[in-house]
Amino acid sequence: MQVTPRLPHVFMLSSALLLAACGQGQQQQQAAPPPPVVTVAKPQSIPVTEYDEYVGRFQAINRVSVNARVSGYLDKISFTDGQMVKEGDLLFTLDQRPYKIALQQAEANLTQAKANLEFTSADLDRAKTLLEDRNSTAISRQTFDQRTQSQKTSAATVQAQEAAVAQAKLDLQFTELRAAVTGRIGDRRVSVGNYVQGGSGSPTLLAIIVSTDPIYFEFSFDEASLLRYQRMRQQGADRSGGGPVELKLIDDKGWPYKGKMDFLNNIVDPETGTIRGRAVFDNKTDLFKPGMFARIRIAGAEPYQALSVPDVAIGSQQLQKFVYVVGPENTVQVRPVEIGPLEGSRRVIKSGLKPDDVVIVNGLMRVRPGVKVTPQEEKPAAPADAKAPAGAASAK
Repeated sequence: MQVTPRLPHVFMLSSALLLAACGQGQQQQQAAPPPPVVTVAKPQSIPVTEYDEYVGRFQAINRVSVNARVSGYLDKISFTDGQMVKEGDLLFTLDQRPYKIALQQAEANLTQAKANLEFTSADLDRAKTLLEDRNSTAISRQTFDQRTQSQKTSAATVQAQEAAVAQAKLDLQFTELRAAVTGRIGDRRVSVGNYVQGGSGSPTLLAIIVSTDPIYFEFSFDEASLLRYQRMRQQGADRSGGGPVELKLIDDKGWPYKGKMDFLNNIVDPETGTIRGRAVFDNKTDLFKPGMFARIRIAGAEPYQALSVPDVAIGSQQLQKFVYVVGPENTVQVRPVEIGPLEGSRRVIKSGLKPDDVVIVNGLMRVRPGVKVTPQEEKPAAPADAKAPAGAASAK
């Protein structure tokens, strides 16, 4: 029996499988995604000022303790705890009756002393007249000397009584305690009706006044920074005596408060190796309180030009910072960089980039080293004036 060969059927089946495989490969090739689109920009050169930051606290320029200068019972309080007071405002009044009586007595003693002085002076004048008359024997030399002594004693008594009157007036004046400086007064330490002790021994503390505007800010910095500031000062850049400084509180994100250096101590603390500095700030809104902590920054170097990229372009791997750049044939490359301070939204690059590098600033999650990308240049930011409504003035 003769068997018919089936080679054409096998050939046709093989051809069909081959065509199907080629079609599937073409479909896979057509389905491959295109290179990801990323936004790129070249580094920009910007002026940079590096700052040194320190922690310190505010101190009142004037701090006055209101102490009793004479003893007596507290009769009246003329302020509200925590209010602003002006220099010369009446704060406390002691019972004035004993001191008024003492003044009246001193004035009476003075009047008596003056009357006695008038009598002894007139008596001495009569003695002089009789003594000059050589034919008269009505007065002896001894009597004349006695009248002279009496007149001098009366004159000294008048001076003593005048001093007593002045002291009595001063004591009466001290029963009214007034503000020595303008500032904010604290709470009263003694209530009305209590006996307060005056004098120079242990006078009673009644209240404390601190000035508010302007206000000091004190901080310390190390010896190395001091030497750097002094060398900058020798070159004409004052950073330790009158130079500008900036400050922020614990809830501030920027550095909104401007001041200037006011004082630099004359010695370095041998125990800590630091020196105390002081800046002065306006405090018209009474925002800063003595004892409050804040951060201050001082320009630590002269301004210079440096390359910068948007801060969002900076990647991090452990302690190493890097950026992605577009290399030949639009291939992604990694560049380790050394970063500097943040200037607005841009990060200063100290080293690792060149001015003509093309940095990926958007789309970082879609790239990795060696991948090809489709770069698109970053659109320049619109000028601030273009967004402002017509007629609006630009901020300066």
